[in-house]
Amino acid sequence: MHQANINMNRMVIKFLFDEVPSPERTPILLDQYANNASAGSIIAFHLHNDGLKKGDIGLICSFGAGYSVGSLLVQKA
Repeated sequence: MHQANINMNRMVIKFLFDEVPSPERTPILLDQYANNASAGSIIAFHLHNDGLKKGDIGLICSFGAGYSVGSLLVQKA
C-alpha cells in the first residue's frame, strides 16, 4: 500500500476487504518511516516477504497523487 496517508490506507483496506484486516495482512510503515510516497510498497515488500516460497507470485501496487498507479508482478526465485 502507498505509505503517505493512514486515513487513505484504512479507507482502501476497508473497501477491499470489507473488514479491518490484521497488520500482518496489510503492513503499514508510516509509524516507522513516515511519508515515503510510492517507495512504501517496495519497503513493505522488503520487510514482509518471509512467507513467500520459491515460485510464489505476488503483485506490488503503488498509487499516489493524481490517481497515478504503478504495478509490478514478482515471482520468488
